[in-house]
Amino acid sequence: MQPVTIYTTAWCPYCSAAKSLLKEKGVAFQEIDVEKTAGARATMVQRAGGRTSVPQIFVGETHVGGCDDLYALERGGRLDPLLKDPADA
Repeated sequence: MQPVTIYTTAWCPYCSAAKSLLKEKGVAFQEIDVEKTAGARATMVQRAGGRTSVPQIFVGETHVGGCDDLYALERGGRLDPLLKDPADA
């Protein structure tokens, strides 16, 4: 499975919803709280092409986007293939 990174804040309901979906799917993820980790917000903005809102979600090096984007991938059946490690194909 591809590594998943999610940039969050503790008070963000969209962050909670995105993490809930990943947990329901049994997906392990690295959570980076941009308010508690020095330099994390700047790193997130750079990786996300200038997007400043949280969450920002990455599967491997692929920028998924935010919570709505993650749920759209799931509804469209495109999240599982994205999560699959290409080495396992």
